[in-house]
Amino acid sequence: MEPSAGKLSFLRNVVVRLLLFGLFIVIVRFAYVITLAGESCTIGDFCFFSPSLNLAVPGTRSAALAVRAAASSGSAAVPERYASKDWINGVRFYSSYFQDLIAGGFLSPAAKSLCVETPTGRDVLGLREIGVTDAVGISRKASRPLVMSGEGTRIPFANGTFDFVFAGEGALERSPLPAEFAAEIARTLKPEGFAAFHVKANDTYSFNSFVDLFNFCCNVVKINDVIGFDSSMSHVREIVVKKERYGIYSHSNSISNGKCSVPEYKRKLVRNAEALIEEEPLKPWITLKKNVKNIRYLSSMVDISFKDRYVYVDVGARSYGSSIASWFRKQYPKQNKTFHVYAIEADKTFHQEYGLKKGVTLLPYAAWVRNESLVFEINHGPGEKVQGKGRGMGRIQPMQSSGGFDGVEVEKIPGFDFADWLKNTVSKNDFVVMKMDVEGTEFDLIPRLFETGAICLVDEIFLECHYNRWQRCCPGQRSPKYEKTYDQCLQLFTSLRQSGVLVHQWF
Repeated sequence: MEPSAGKLSFLRNVVVRLLLFGLFIVIVRFAYVITLAGESCTIGDFCFFSPSLNLAVPGTRSAALAVRAAASSGSAAVPERYASKDWINGVRFYSSYFQDLIAGGFLSPAAKSLCVETPTGRDVLGLREIGVTDAVGISRKASRPLVMSGEGTRIPFANGTFDFVFAGEGALERSPLPAEFAAEIARTLKPEGFAAFHVKANDTYSFNSFVDLFNFCCNVVKINDVIGFDSSMSHVREIVVKKERYGIYSHSNSISNGKCSVPEYKRKLVRNAEALIEEEPLKPWITLKKNVKNIRYLSSMVDISFKDRYVYVDVGARSYGSSIASWFRKQYPKQNKTFHVYAIEADKTFHQEYGLKKGVTLLPYAAWVRNESLVFEINHGPGEKVQGKGRGMGRIQPMQSSGGFDGVEVEKIPGFDFADWLKNTVSKNDFVVMKMDVEGTEFDLIPRLFETGAICLVDEIFLECHYNRWQRCCPGQRSPKYEKTYDQCLQLFTSLRQSGVLVHQWF
């Protein structure tokens, strides 16, 4: 009997160990699934020996998402990413959001759908979770099986492929080429298709800039404010557009017959500008330094993200360090945008230094109202000596009417139609900042900008108005160069602002 008792004891030990081992496996598997799902699974989801992994995301309609990346890709990092709180919150957010779009008639379960610039694919998964199974995303770096390689400015699909396109997480406003981004979405969208965007267009200026990007193809059909799911975009503006026109995007400025009117949303911004200095400053060279600190820059009041290009035009630039390097590149708030600079300077003594400057295009001419030859006086005020790079550019006149320069040193220069050049260089979808210091010619150029409609292409102007002001060199004496008074300059600034142009006084 002793051998038989020993055998039973051995078998009992084996069974106990097997049961303990099985219990251990159950506990480990349970803990693993709980970690992935974020909460306990239903019996249907808790499949111990399923050939592939089902990811249950609480708060969505289906308990099991059709993502089997762990089994198909063999990557150990994939399930860990899908298990994160950010992933789960993101999928839950997008599932709820797309469900609202279905309820509103902007999306259907049968829609062939694209999510643009989606590095995580949470929005793609949100679409599939609510039954929009024909959905895919693109990003520079592919993330299979949800996201394939592609860019918003070069979408790898044929014309009219999709019924619905989505660009979330501020993808459009982060794009360095928003106009190309918009054009690609319009190209790949079917006629009568919808595109939805999540952006930070919280001010009227940025919203209208967004609308301008799609005017060639689409109408805005829905605007809504949405609470986001993470701190990067805690408040989201939802904008939905419908493709109702089939034109091709162009950079035209859409100014017909030289007519334009500054839109009301820009006029409202003028009311927020700093007050004009109504009393003539006794020391304008000091007033400039003080006034710069008070300027309310447009880019400090609004979001400029939805502009096609960013352009700074310095009319009467003189040397590179005069205002481009010393003021614009150092002080103007650019919102991390890269501006291309056009330096307009007729004085050849300054031309050579511009050849070494990146991002700067020199126009070695004088800004004028026509294309014609001009003469300008080489100015050196009382007590000044004529020096190469220190000489000052004075008044300019057409060749045939230059008799007023008798006895004054003059130089022949080419002039060009500045308003016409501006209309051919920038568009209404560009963000254009201008500084104008043209020795009195502003009284010719500003009316020409209005006459041609080119004024509507400029977002912000820094204007030095030249008048017979008090001289720094000679106390009690006024400048003999200019006939205009300070009151006439103040009238010019006032009329510009009344017309809706955001202009700042520059001394």
